[in-house]
Parts: sequence; structure tokens; C-alpha cells
Amino acid sequence: MIYKLYLTLFKKFGEQHWWPAYNKEEIMIGAILTQNTAWNNVEKAIKNLKAKNVCSIKAIANMPVEDIEILIKPSGFYKQKAKRLKNFCAYLLANYGENFIECMQKKEIFELRNELLKIKGIGRETADSILLYVFEKAIFVIDTYTRRIYDALKDDNSDVFKMDYDELREIFENKIKKHCKEEDLVKIYNEYHALIVRFGKEHKGKDYKDDIKGLIS
Repeated sequence: MIYKLYLTLFKKFGEQHWWPAYNKEEIMIGAILTQNTAWNNVEKAIKNLKAKNVCSIKAIANMPVEDIEILIKPSGFYKQKAKRLKNFCAYLLANYGENFIECMQKKEIFELRNELLKIKGIGRETADSILLYVFEKAIFVIDTYTRRIYDALKDDNSDVFKMDYDELREIFENKIKKHCKEEDLVKIYNEYHALIVRFGKEHKGKDYKDDIKGLIS
């Protein structure tokens, strides 16, 4: 059912070209800014950073946190996010230098994931978004939309919203792997997550169950 839904959503919506960003550094910044907020709020914050020509890891690492707060205010929780963003950017430069993407790319997926998760303010959804969209590692991103999708798909009374993040991630990954070649997983995980977000946005505030069952029936 999980893979069938992917095929159905892809047929319905087509390629999503996600993550929307100018470069990989912008994806990293956006992954932190999108915590607990809608994407249109992130776009406003990114626009502010670009207007001041500081939408980069190096620029943010060197900015006073108070200045970051002002620019990212549209993203919500801006005081907390400004500290997280500055800390994250400073960490990358201190540990890897300006070629941080190239250096980090060489690491194995779960070694890099564990490292990211040790950085204050980087949770599993944020880390996995960075792993998938920046480093093109085969890991599936779980968000609230995904939990609602799975809640609509399952045929038991389990509470999906209390399910451990990695347990649900592995369910999606294992189901998809049964139908796909390993070399295709990054692209499929990318598209599937984007399609779930697209579906979720279009069904905001609605019960997914009937629509999901209608799609895959």
C-alpha cells in the first residue's frame, strides 16, 4: 500500500523538484528554519537573508545572533532558531572548514546522521532532511504529513502519532525497498516525501482516510 500510494501520488502530481533552494547551503538553512512552521514562512525568512546577502553558512556563522533573529523572524520561534542556526553553521566551519559539504559527503549515512543529531537543535527530521536533500543519502524523512498518511493507510488501531520516528521511517523504507533498486532510493525518497507534503498541503484540516482510500482503491 505504501509503494502503491507513491505511484498514485506521482501519477497525480508529477515531479515536485523539492527541496526548493538555490544551493545546498540554502537547503541546510531552510531545514532548520522549517522546524514547527509552514514553508511559506520559511520562504519569507530566506528572502530576508538573501536581501542582506547573508544566506550562507559562513555569513550566518559570523553574524551576531541578534541580527539573525531580525532576518528570520517570519519563520517563528526566531530567537531559538537564530541560536540553532548560528551554532550549526559555526560547527560546520569549525570542524570541516569551508569545504564542509565535500568533506561530510564522504561519511557513511548513519555516522553522519549521529554526528548531526549531536548538534544542539538538530532533531531527526531536520537531520534526515539534510542527509537526503543535501548529501543525497538514502534515508526517508518523516514529518507530520507522513504520520497522517500512514494513519490513513494502516488497518489497525495503533497510535501512529505516538510511534517512534525511526520505527515509522523503517516501515516506509522497508516497503519501498521491496519494489525499488538501491540506486533509485534517493530519488524515490525525495519524490515521495515531496509528494506527501504536496498532498498534505492540499488537504490541510481534512481527514485523509477517505481521500487516501479513494486514491489507492
